[in-house]
Amino acid sequence: MELDREVRIQLSQFYKMFADETRIRILLLLEASKRNVNEIAEALNMTQSSISHQLQTLRLNNFVRHEKIGKEVYYSLADDHIKIILEYGLEHIKEEMDATI
Repeated sequence: MELDREVRIQLSQFYKMFADETRIRILLLLEASKRNVNEIAEALNMTQSSISHQLQTLRLNNFVRHEKIGKEVYYSLADDHIKIILEYGLEHIKEEMDATI
């Protein structure tokens, strides 16, 4: 399959979002339920600042969406595609790990 350059660049950017352990941890948390920055920071034992930075990156790349409820902003996965990609990635890794045992 041949893709034009712009699509290749966007696809490369898409997969780069999965190349950071903190972003993966955030996505896995958000797969279960929507959460605010404080909840994510506490669950991951990280600062709110570092979580906010990663959430901004994920939001700009359409991996997460935000919703303001009262004074709080809650984050969730942008759509089921992100959840499916995480699940397939985990399935692939588990199969590879089982094959080496």
